[in-house]
Amino acid sequence: MMAMAGRITVAEVEELVPAGTLDPNAIHVPGIFVHRIVQGAHYEKRIEQRTVRPKNPTN
Repeated sequence: MMAMAGRITVAEVEELVPAGTLDPNAIHVPGIFVHRIVQGAHYEKRIEQRTVRPKNPTN
């Protein structure tokens, strides 16, 4: 876990929520390792486009 190795860990978040709102199993970095929290201003939610080819391509 890289957060343990650093002197200061900064977490950039999309949204701040009250404590206890999130499922503890969904948290990747325990709060004890986070020293600073920065709320990002402009987030663009990029959704990957799935590209598939036909099953029987004709050449």
